[in-house]
Amino acid sequence: MELRHLRYFVAVAEELHFGRAAARLNMAQPPLSQQIRQLEKELGVLLLARNKHSVTLTEAGRIFLAETRRTLAQADRAVHVVRQAERGEVGHLVIGFISSATYSVFPDILRSFRMRYPQIEVVLDESTTERQLQALHDNKIDLGFLRAPIEDKSLKLITVVSEPIVAAVSDFHPLARAHSIELRQLAGEPFISLPRKLLPGYYDYIAQACRKAGFELRIAQEALQVHTIISLVAAGMGVALVPASLRKAQRKGVRFLDLLPPITLQTEIDVAYRADNRSNVLRSFIEVVQAASAAQ
Repeated sequence: MELRHLRYFVAVAEELHFGRAAARLNMAQPPLSQQIRQLEKELGVLLLARNKHSVTLTEAGRIFLAETRRTLAQADRAVHVVRQAERGEVGHLVIGFISSATYSVFPDILRSFRMRYPQIEVVLDESTTERQLQALHDNKIDLGFLRAPIEDKSLKLITVVSEPIVAAVSDFHPLARAHSIELRQLAGEPFISLPRKLLPGYYDYIAQACRKAGFELRIAQEALQVHTIISLVAAGMGVALVPASLRKAQRKGVRFLDLLPPITLQTEIDVAYRADNRSNVLRSFIEVVQAASAAQ
């Protein structure tokens, strides 16, 4: 039994006339009659009572019509869903992200994606850059929002945020009244920072800039999340160099100061995903990311 046999039967059952059913199906009447007889023979049941003047459904035919309609509807739905999957419109996506991404373009990208593809299930995993890199290689996440620089040839990267790095000091720090400073003015200050093992490229970039400014980076306290760093700055535990987007955190007790030439710093957030990931859902998300990146 094939789906086309079921469609033939539904047409005849609804028209109760082989000629009209054949016209509806764009086929000749004799082959249609033959197909219905073959279907009845296969089922071992009489579905239609025929005479020279009329065609009527038997009791078995009425029951079979209801079941056939459900079967065809499910088949049509299956076709629709699989085509959506091929277009990347349904499925499952696991997204890793660093906490500082929530202060920049990440919420807007996520909102755009959810509006465009409401049937895709999105799972979010807040994690450090280091852990996201490992999760990407272990296929535990589909993509991640990471802090650059990333040195991994197996990953594809799209820069979605490029922003200056600013100095964060407490409200009662001697530099708090300034709107901007030179990096060298932080010489001798205790710094609060992410551990180097979590983000070695970014850490080394900051340390090298401090050397160019004439001093060595002195870490007084480490924290695993940027919002923790800001809280410790507010408590007077030290100063920090952080992405400018953290101004949006609006943490009381902290002042953010621009860095003046000759040494200014930039940082980026990249979207990273495996080059060998062929997921159609991932492809759909990347299209949204690329649009946001172009706008940025």
